[in-house]
Amino acid sequence: MDLTTFAAEVGRDSPVCVIGLSTRGGGVPEVRWVKAPSGIEWIQADEMTACCGAGTAVDELSDALRAVGQRTVLPDGGTVGGALATGHSGIRRLGDGPLRDVLLQAIYVAATGEVVKAGGPTVKNVSGFDVCRLLVGSLGTLGFLGEVIVRTRPLAQHSEWFAAEANDPGPVFAALYRPVSVLWDGSTVWALLEGHPDDVAEQASAAGLFGATGPPPMPGGARRLIAPSAIASLPESSRGAAFVAEVGIGVVHLAESAALPTSRSPMSSAHVQNRIKAQFDPTGRLNPGVVVG
Repeated sequence: MDLTTFAAEVGRDSPVCVIGLSTRGGGVPEVRWVKAPSGIEWIQADEMTACCGAGTAVDELSDALRAVGQRTVLPDGGTVGGALATGHSGIRRLGDGPLRDVLLQAIYVAATGEVVKAGGPTVKNVSGFDVCRLLVGSLGTLGFLGEVIVRTRPLAQHSEWFAAEANDPGPVFAALYRPVSVLWDGSTVWALLEGHPDDVAEQASAAGLFGATGPPPMPGGARRLIAPSAIASLPESSRGAAFVAEVGIGVVHLAESAALPTSRSPMSSAHVQNRIKAQFDPTGRLNPGVVVG
């Protein structure tokens, strides 16, 4: 994919922001914006990889992969580049792993206007610094993704949601073997199980789960990261705010912003992010005003 035009639009000076489908926010007021190229370049089903423009809709990539019996682990909606730049894994993270592991290679436009390649189409071909992991979750503040190569996954033979009433998600979680997702809202636990239909049914029965129509609605007020071991105490620490927690991960989706015990130091995290930003974009022209955290 030729990124010459995209790099020219980004330019070498003056503030600029990148925007996709605006499903995850984007577009800094009074700053010119650009869009990354879109389109699927290729899908290598045997290698379980796909190459596309960062502006490609996740739904478009999902449809193309479904035709070859595979899927993407990117959250639904928006663009591929937007999902990677945001860096928030979907509720399947327990089974799919963190989103940063999805990106194998990125060709991006740096703050200097240069086109830079990071990573490689296969892990064994990669050497040097793992810049791809820095780009995931950077919200476009380190560089604008133009073309990416991502990992894919095979479609499961059978996939089904289950649920049960539970004041503590621990016993259900401990009874399950490699669940794809386990969610808890303080009174009900949901679990997504995949595999052979008979195995899925047997595992659900052993854990005391019953068939459910799907996961619960996810609160959209705030998203917090806590220690997975602290999830059982959420009904008290959330101060009555509605929540859905990803058991085993520590991500908590809240209906409103609430003070929760965090699993990391905001001060040290911000310090590291600022130092990295200064190296990649000394003048702060890429997505100005956007704060990563």
